[in-house]
Amino acid sequence: MRHCSVQVRGLLTREELDRYNALMEVGSYLESQNRYDLAYTVQKEVDLLIMPAIERLKEKGRARDRADEEYLRRLAEGDDEDDD
Repeated sequence: MRHCSVQVRGLLTREELDRYNALMEVGSYLESQNRYDLAYTVQKEVDLLIMPAIERLKEKGRARDRADEEYLRRLAEGDDEDDD
């Protein structure tokens, strides 16, 4: 079973995290029983489950980029005022 990143796991809600952990446990058990066909199905469920957290992570990055852009714009405007 493939785990998601720590950043994505940190953005899962409590309910999502509980379900994620349960699915990973089931998937690991299935793999230990060489039932890779069923573990594949569980992995697909994990992939669907983490999609909202991935979107939240992307939005956090976009918000950080906007804040950086705003900061740099203010910095540039401040430099222009100092030149006058």
